Amino acid sequence: MRYSKLFTAALAALALSACVSASPGPAGPPGATGATGATGSTGATGSTGAEGVQGERGKTNADTILVVPAR
Repeated sequence: MRYSKLFTAALAALALSACVSASPGPAGPPGATGATGATGSTGATGSTGAEGVQGERGKTNADTILVVPAR
């Protein structure tokens, strides 16, 4: 009888010890971050348009023109 009480007490202590949780260990190291993508290059600059050619200069007329309104 003496051993049965001792055995029962040991069995109860073992069963209750499974309910007690231990404190968690320290956190592990953080994982490495992924590499960033390469930056895209900018497009080529467009060229400016060609400059227009200047027109000819007007010439003065030495003849006199008389404008008469119609009647």
